[in-house]
Amino acid sequence: MTYYFRLPVIIRLFLTVILLMCLFGFTIHLIEPVHFPTIFEGIWWAFVTGSTVGYGDFVPLSTLGKVIGITLILAGGGLVTFYMATISAATIKKEQDIIKGDIAFKGRDHIVFIGWNERTRQLLEMMKTYQKKDTFVLIDHTLKKFPHKEHACHFVRGDSTSDETLKKANIQQAAYAIITADPAKKEHEADQASILTTVAIKGNSPDIHIVTEILTKEQVSNAKRAGATTVIRSNDFMGTLFYQEIFRVSTVQPFDLLIKILATQQFSSVGMPETLFDQTFLDATTAFVSEERLLIGLIRNNEIWMNPPFQTPLKKEDKLLLLTPLN
Repeated sequence: MTYYFRLPVIIRLFLTVILLMCLFGFTIHLIEPVHFPTIFEGIWWAFVTGSTVGYGDFVPLSTLGKVIGITLILAGGGLVTFYMATISAATIKKEQDIIKGDIAFKGRDHIVFIGWNERTRQLLEMMKTYQKKDTFVLIDHTLKKFPHKEHACHFVRGDSTSDETLKKANIQQAAYAIITADPAKKEHEADQASILTTVAIKGNSPDIHIVTEILTKEQVSNAKRAGATTVIRSNDFMGTLFYQEIFRVSTVQPFDLLIKILATQQFSSVGMPETLFDQTFLDATTAFVSEERLLIGLIRNNEIWMNPPFQTPLKKEDKLLLLTPLN
């Protein structure tokens, strides 16, 4: 009996309805075995009567049978109605809890986004376009409600530095964490918040890949020490774009071009293939074009050489930089 009362309310109500209907079905079978020749037909009548459907295919004829039917309508009908109302209320509450971010995420190998802003929204749109199989979780403390159906993302409301919030997002089983800078804070404060979030995530999931956005240059090293796998220096990136736009000498707009490239292509690096040892950069370019990959540079002695002269000889220890289409 103690175990019964530990069950969820909906389960208890369901079991009570089943037990009550079986009891009434068995009773009517005993009272009127001619009109209810089997226990199953008695149970069928109990469910039909108790739910107020009333097909009329089985009806009690004796006075005692009709009394049993009245009792079933009064007791069973109210119980079934209460059961259905409880299910409806629980469904609505579940929906509201999802919208408000009160439901814990149970999946794994997902991508966790920290902070809801325009960058996060655009990144989600790109993810849905190119990475349709991935599952996304958003952690944010400013949103009161989140349109999860519109963005196909599980929302967890809370402080991203809190262990409780991170556990609700199942950060221990996540594959990536993307930390965006808070646009409502000053740059230095936003960086401090991002670094603190990085520390909290790394403490809960040591092996997770963390991408952290940092606004000020002097905080980059702190973000790496905190556990960030990759640091995105968004201000440096935007400063370079502004410079390119101001001093461009052609009609090509670098911002639009770069956005188009990043939306449809991805950068990668590969070790030097044995077939290209002692060959030139031009030979390597020709080899990768046949694979629909564009060779744009190489890494030598930890230095990046973008678009080197075609006759540059390649070395065994070089790494090649490629531009390939997104899957």
